[in-house]
Amino acid sequence: MDLRTAGSVLVVFLWSVAVVLGQDGWSVTYTTQSICTLKGSTVDLFCSYTYPRGKVTTTFWFTEWGTGVEPEDLGQDPEYAGRLEYHGDKKKDCTLKITDLRERDSATYKFRLLTDQEGGKFSGSPGATLSVTGLQVKLTGGYQDKTLTCSTTCTLTDNPTYIWYKNGQHLDESTSPQYKYSVSNDYDDSYSCAVKGHEDLHSPAVCVQGQRCYRVTNTKRRICVLKGSTVDISCTYVGYYSTTSSFWFRSDKSTPEDLTTDPGYAGRVEYTGTYKGPFTLRITDLREEDSAEYRFTFKTDNFDWGHSFPGTTLSVTDLQVKVTPAVEGQKTLTCITTCTLTDNPTYIWYKNGQRLDESTSPQYKDPVYSNYGDSYSCAVKGHEDHHSPAVCVVGESCMNVTYTHQSICALKGSTVDISCFYTHPSWHNVTEVSWFNKWESGVTKDLSLNPEYADRVEYHRQTEKDSTLRITDLRESDSTEYKFKFTTDEARWGSSFPGTTLTVTGFQVEVTPKWSSEYKTLTCITTCTLSNPNPIYIWYKNGQHLDESTSPQYKDPVSSNHDDSYSCAVKGHEDLLSPAVCVQGQSCYRVTYTKRRICVLKGSTVDISCTYVGYYSTTSSFWFRSDKSTPEDLTRVPGYAGRVEHTGTYRGPSSLRITDLREEDSAEYRFTFKTNNFEWGHSFPGTTLSVTGLQVNVTPAVEGQKTLTCITTCTLTDNPTYIWYKNGQRLDEPTSQQYSSNILVVLGHSVDSYSCTVEHHEDLHSPAVWKQTSVLTAAVGIIVVVLVLILCLSGLMCFRSFTGGSDASTDTESVRPDCNSDTYTALNMRTMSPDYDTLISVHPDPNSDTYTPLNMKTRSPEYDTLANVRGISH
Repeated sequence: MDLRTAGSVLVVFLWSVAVVLGQDGWSVTYTTQSICTLKGSTVDLFCSYTYPRGKVTTTFWFTEWGTGVEPEDLGQDPEYAGRLEYHGDKKKDCTLKITDLRERDSATYKFRLLTDQEGGKFSGSPGATLSVTGLQVKLTGGYQDKTLTCSTTCTLTDNPTYIWYKNGQHLDESTSPQYKYSVSNDYDDSYSCAVKGHEDLHSPAVCVQGQRCYRVTNTKRRICVLKGSTVDISCTYVGYYSTTSSFWFRSDKSTPEDLTTDPGYAGRVEYTGTYKGPFTLRITDLREEDSAEYRFTFKTDNFDWGHSFPGTTLSVTDLQVKVTPAVEGQKTLTCITTCTLTDNPTYIWYKNGQRLDESTSPQYKDPVYSNYGDSYSCAVKGHEDHHSPAVCVVGESCMNVTYTHQSICALKGSTVDISCFYTHPSWHNVTEVSWFNKWESGVTKDLSLNPEYADRVEYHRQTEKDSTLRITDLRESDSTEYKFKFTTDEARWGSSFPGTTLTVTGFQVEVTPKWSSEYKTLTCITTCTLSNPNPIYIWYKNGQHLDESTSPQYKDPVSSNHDDSYSCAVKGHEDLLSPAVCVQGQSCYRVTYTKRRICVLKGSTVDISCTYVGYYSTTSSFWFRSDKSTPEDLTRVPGYAGRVEHTGTYRGPSSLRITDLREEDSAEYRFTFKTNNFEWGHSFPGTTLSVTGLQVNVTPAVEGQKTLTCITTCTLTDNPTYIWYKNGQRLDEPTSQQYSSNILVVLGHSVDSYSCTVEHHEDLHSPAVWKQTSVLTAAVGIIVVVLVLILCLSGLMCFRSFTGGSDASTDTESVRPDCNSDTYTALNMRTMSPDYDTLISVHPDPNSDTYTPLNMKTRSPEYDTLANVRGISH
């Protein structure tokens, strides 16, 4: 009987007189026959057994046994899923632990064992009877005074000590279940009781008189959830006078502190709910250090709910796959946690990244074979992104992918790195790696070939076993799950294994309260918790840098001035700030830039624009560069003379146009304006301009091919269409997208020049690059051999003249080389250049793709060399 390990909270040790029943060497001994314990606690049913001979094959506990059938193993009962631990063995111990007890667990529990001998079956009777009870406060007495008793449905074991609470405040302790004093009939007062050591299992608070007393009721006493997930901890409360404040706090703090002001929970905590309704604490991106008891308190004009009243205990756990031996050559897999997950989850299993099976049991349904290449992982349905690490069934080098982060929250417009490590058996060879975010029927698409990510995706690696996906200029539409895939010559990593979930968010300034009030609270909010650890928030007021803080909430309430606007950003990403918002109404001063970043081509023209609101008469406005010590109107800067134009009117788009762009124009440009009594601040981030040229980058592709990439130093704005030229001729196939991308694959043996440009900027093309390989090399070889032959013939003539050879003809005499010159050497057939062989073997095919006419406009520089040697006219 294989039962998972789970955390326990309350353990009841029962050392009463043992009951031994049996015959012919068979016996089962229960330490006690009757147990009474608290709902929500943990109990140990201590037990031992003997048997006459043979080997024990099966052991299990049961509560019901129908006539003529084998009893049902409690380990297979969904009611007990994740709550049973068998601490026994197959020799003599048969102890059973049950956690998170429920009232319906009340029953008589019996142990049964089977051996390999004929008739080798035995069940221990009468068993151990378990009674599970809750606590209730019972009130008795007259109208004026009441007697309080902490009652149960059975007598608790071990003579407990009782604790009393009044209005959420610890009051008294006693070994008697009856409170020592009579209490008065105060309509406001509530009382609750608990057992020492198990304060979280207290009774509900009850009113002494009527139903209008102050009280707090927690929805759940304990919650166990996954690391990285989100949890809602809720309660209802009743305060019959106007509530002035309410908040949640951790019980392990010396002084109750509102969680919304705790830096450790910055951006991860939210309160929802109203008076008498469920009041909820939501914590996102849970961490193991969030495991604690959370309590709620509230105040009215004349009342403060006590801080010692037990709340909800939160346990945060991750998932792990536990591998244990089964029969020979097989293993048993169990998905384990450090606490019993709330709400009876459904478990999901993966093998080598491929989804396998679902079950309500944390144990995988079948033993698995001990294959050195296989890895397994588990997850919980609805939280697939919080899966366990994949583990090898045997050894350490199985197929596996481990993501550095299961979720990432990044700013719109920023750059993100999503990385992973992967392993495979040492005898495998990796044949393909890629990242993807879309898949249908197991078919995936390489992200680097997706037009939506053109110019924004890069793959990086530092070792043979890691890969990083870099996405630049993030957009909200990039929010999705990203996965890594690799294939070896013997296996493939599955596409269904959860990857890294990316959420892209912008900033917004939240102003509370919404209604008119003298002062407002400002909070810099996002739709997810930023992955950047401990971000520093920056605040701007009317375009001027105001303050920096680790808290997303501005430190002081601000006055409700109709003229003032506020904006926030994070340090290091100031250009990705929130829109400026008015504290009151919509008539405040503000500037809104059309684009935060622009990347354009050198030599082109750019328009940088913004809208602004100044509700009094604007007296002046201009654009300036942020890298200047003093703001200076660009229309007066000599470096921009004749290239800058400022257009626009009040509340309309104000545009800065710069023509004939140069690389030194790359800078951040800001707008400012003045009225009769106001000046917009100069520190408010504007639009960052990057000016780039085009270059063709050549890299090897598959054998016999080259990949050409039209590259820039920044991502061009507005998803441009690329144009390619081959030997000065535009490549264009209307039915294909091949030539509109910034990537082009060409034959590696072609003798052609290539260049690229962007549609509507054809005059700003890149320099041409030459594909100089086999044929061009042959041509150069021919030139060299011809030169060598000429020099050798001249040397031979010189030699003949020197030795008195035959008379030279008139033509020959016109060429009289200097016999002492170093440039004349004889042709030595033993040491001749290999290029001579090229001359013999080259027979160009006019119909070949690699044989192209010489274009005088795009000819190779080698052509000039030949022309100069042979005296060819251009």
